Amino acid sequence: MAAKFIRGLPLIEAPVTRLLILGSMPGQESLLRQQYYAHPRNTFWFIIGELLGIDSTIEYQERLQIIREKHISLWDVIENCIRPGSLDGNIVNSSEKANNIKYFYRRHPELEAIAFNGRKARQSFTTHFLRRDPQLWQKLILLDLPSTSPAHATLRPQEKSGLWQAKLTPFLSRNQHSKQIGN
Repeated sequence: MAAKFIRGLPLIEAPVTRLLILGSMPGQESLLRQQYYAHPRNTFWFIIGELLGIDSTIEYQERLQIIREKHISLWDVIENCIRPGSLDGNIVNSSEKANNIKYFYRRHPELEAIAFNGRKARQSFTTHFLRRDPQLWQKLILLDLPSTSPAHATLRPQEKSGLWQAKLTPFLSRNQHSKQIGN
């Protein structure tokens, strides 16, 4: 099977973004359905549902609306690349073209944190952004989270959820507090 050039999904952008969750590149199921984290065994929507107190089975567009209301945006570090299959490990690193996260950050001065959904997202962000302009990102909290992908099977869904909650709950509480005081 020849390696295939693939393009990621568009940014899901909250008008006011305090948390940006970055993946690496959507898997085949997500690209086919044109939905972030569409694989039925990906635990992203289960975890976000627990964190935000929403039913993870509601329609995709409703889930997106809720996360936007919570000041969360979703995107991937990689805009396009060559990758056979769905595994991050199969991404041809030299083929990666990054999304313009620097421009996103400049448009969202209220951004407080970037959460990386897995090691590959963090690795690609470091390569394309952090190493090139470390000063720019100093004001942000960078959060490394276990991948919600079913390929990352060393942790059970509940363990992944616990780790995501431990790192994101303090940030989400700040979002709620900011909203209550009118920001």
